[in-house]
Amino acid sequence: MPTPIRSIRAVGERAVLVQLGTLTEVLGLYEALRGHPLPGQVDVVAAAETVLVTADSATAARSFAARLRAIKPRTIQAGNDGLVTIDVIYDGDDLAEVGELTGLGQGGVIAAHTGQLWTAAFGGFAPGFAYLVGDDRLRVSRRATPRKAVPAGAVALADGYSAVYPRVSPGGWQLIGRTDAALWNLDRDQPALVQPGNRVQFRAVREFLRVAPTASMAEAQRPGDLVVVQPGLQTTVQDLGRPGLAHLGVAGAGALDRGALRRANRLVGNPGSAAVLENALGGLVLEARTEQVLAVAGASVLITISKTGAAPRVVPTDAPFALHTGEQLSLGTPLGGVRSYIAVRGGLDLPLTLGSRSTDSMSGIGPAPLRAGAELPVLPAPPTSVVGTAEPSPAPPVEVTVLRYVPGPRADWFSADTLADFDRTEWSVTAQSNRIGLRLDGPALERARDGELPSEGTVSGAIQLPASGVPVLFLADHPVTGGYPVLGVVLHADLDRAAQLGTGARIRFTPIPSNES
Repeated sequence: MPTPIRSIRAVGERAVLVQLGTLTEVLGLYEALRGHPLPGQVDVVAAAETVLVTADSATAARSFAARLRAIKPRTIQAGNDGLVTIDVIYDGDDLAEVGELTGLGQGGVIAAHTGQLWTAAFGGFAPGFAYLVGDDRLRVSRRATPRKAVPAGAVALADGYSAVYPRVSPGGWQLIGRTDAALWNLDRDQPALVQPGNRVQFRAVREFLRVAPTASMAEAQRPGDLVVVQPGLQTTVQDLGRPGLAHLGVAGAGALDRGALRRANRLVGNPGSAAVLENALGGLVLEARTEQVLAVAGASVLITISKTGAAPRVVPTDAPFALHTGEQLSLGTPLGGVRSYIAVRGGLDLPLTLGSRSTDSMSGIGPAPLRAGAELPVLPAPPTSVVGTAEPSPAPPVEVTVLRYVPGPRADWFSADTLADFDRTEWSVTAQSNRIGLRLDGPALERARDGELPSEGTVSGAIQLPASGVPVLFLADHPVTGGYPVLGVVLHADLDRAAQLGTGARIRFTPIPSNES
């Protein structure tokens, strides 16, 4: 019997959102897709009522609907619903309030929380965060005002779910206790302690029995070939990211302007996937300890090479150049664009985390943003690699950047008039923008329906409408799931331009029907 699919909606040109009726149906389809991926499938994200399936191309995504309707749902296998036991000290700041809201009292809340088996339905906004489904005895609303920082290990309730915060982060859930269980640990074969389909049993304890960690030798790192003299406002290590891990709560990350990353690598003879530096708004100063070949692509910046006792020289963007031992490279403030990509012949030799060297600002995975004094080793270049020649620089930014988008998957949460207003508006980029997304300024949009949207998977390029009614355009470090409606998804080909838009830049969105994307 085929999976009981209610609808399949386009999510941009590279993903679809499958609407189902029950959590059992969601987990059945999720397991089927994890066990037998569709041709071109990259990621699959289970949520409350939906499964998001992401493809490696628009062509692959167009074949998903027919293939999905033919899939037979899979029964959750015993190996995947194995019991995970989590010890909890029930002393949370909101325990008394939850007791009043539910009418159970504090003791009744603890009894209800520990007296049932919870089911991990889907991952959340951070690696290791799992939405756990139980009975309705503990259904409480979120706090009216979210906390700016919820401690790691906090055990919480909201909207019929329970969860454990794996790391310090903002949050509006009701806190009832705490645990010392490691919800996310990269030293494990499976970093996430709780995965979709698992059963979870909470156990009340008075104290935690801690085991002293075993001493281990730190990974040796050879001296750096480049030294960071000044890191600028923000400089991170980036490559092409971590596709295929969204089911664990890990977004793709990677360079925001992938075209610029590939161009910089091509110029120095690297493969397109080599790790580079992504610098925002200039201010970066590097010093060479050994002879190096570099290239800078992306934003239009002044690149100055200097050395004590020698006259400084200026080198162009989008062309390879030598950085000799003792010389310093300095990036000025961009004349156009925001992000510069600095590639070094051979590529940066930093540790791989889940198959990538990228810094993920949302999850904290990967190298920390650069700081003064940091040393950067460089891999030896293969003898067959060839340094490229100068390439034409991208056209300067226009007065108003037009971004094409595919409407949906939740455009039906807005009236036709509201969507027309969205398309007519010139939105401006605010200073609160970052690698997670561009926060825009403009007139607030109103929803056409009441209620809240159950959390569901989302993608880079999603145009999400939070409660404020002012859109956010998700970029590479976006949360894997979200609970606000997405009215459209920007085309993959236009995201590089979005990555180069700074504070005050103006955007206009234009819709492209999904069957033409």
